[in-house]
Amino acid sequence: MPGKPETRAEALRLRAALEAAGAKVVEADILLPAETLLDLYGEDVRGRAYVTSDPLRGEMMLRPDFTVPVVQMHMDSGADPARYTYAGEVFRKQEAGSRRASEYLQVGYELFDGRDPAAADAEVFALFSRILAPLGLRAATGDIGLLRAAVTGLSTTETRKAALLRHLWRPRRFRSLLDRFCGRRPAPAGRAAVLAAADPMAGAGPEIGLRTREEVVARIERLRADAAEPPVAAQEAALLEELMGLRETAPNVLSHLRTLAIDMPAISDAVDGFEARLGALARHGVDIDVLEFEASFGRTTMEYYDGFVFGFFAPSRPDLPPVATGGRYDALTRVLGQGREAPAVGGVIRPGLTLELGGRS
Repeated sequence: MPGKPETRAEALRLRAALEAAGAKVVEADILLPAETLLDLYGEDVRGRAYVTSDPLRGEMMLRPDFTVPVVQMHMDSGADPARYTYAGEVFRKQEAGSRRASEYLQVGYELFDGRDPAAADAEVFALFSRILAPLGLRAATGDIGLLRAAVTGLSTTETRKAALLRHLWRPRRFRSLLDRFCGRRPAPAGRAAVLAAADPMAGAGPEIGLRTREEVVARIERLRADAAEPPVAAQEAALLEELMGLRETAPNVLSHLRTLAIDMPAISDAVDGFEARLGALARHGVDIDVLEFEASFGRTTMEYYDGFVFGFFAPSRPDLPPVATGGRYDALTRVLGQGREAPAVGGVIRPGLTLELGGRS
């Protein structure tokens, strides 16, 4: 493994390459307010972030990535369009026995420009592709926007669609919910008994925990209302599953998507965006005929992305995490901008891996 001095030198070299592409070098705090990250990702973020408490600033987290502080910096600056690059440590807890580092250097590039999303997506991907080309990496792409559009277009309640979108990043939970909403999986026996009871609180014993009796009753009523809804049509579920299973070269996927859009009109705009992106990538010199597309790519690790996503992997080292990842995160800018939006796409490179795989890339 490369040492810290060598890795830092590689990080600065990569950052210089991104700066030469027109990006402004920025720095970000290492300690971030936990409240911001919890609002974005929920309590799940505690499982992978280092949390501490400050007597003046309250609960804080060691920086799990750069995107949130860079977005906040951009929204405060009012600059548009803008390109930023950075290099520094990020901190993430790892499971017991994992060989992945809990502290490592990350180099990134963020582009804020809403004039032509397809062109911006292509610019970032092509830039990373050029910088990493000497390493012979495999590129994978996806589009979370296609999946979100398909879920939003389901003929079911807004509550059910919101639940599916919330768990799009958790494939097992998503599958469980879809099966239940389609009637392919019954509700757990205990839940069914509670929902069927005339008074579900009868014999419940003393009230403990943080939820009040009123909150529990309201939750039961929502579950009862959902149980009374008709199931999601089998054809709609099958089309959604077909979409999520797409994995082919980009041109073949586009052809398949056009066919799917006949029966899934909700994805038509996203398919148009996909086609525009392929055209922009080709203009940047990317060979789209061999570009891999996986419809479900990024579903477990890229939870704030809502459009184009990509990753670069070492084919000879499947044990390693991706050397680089990135994508579009428009929704994140809306949340952090408190209603204002600054469409954005970006990505990060792990300089420790570029050194390990071949030295200077």
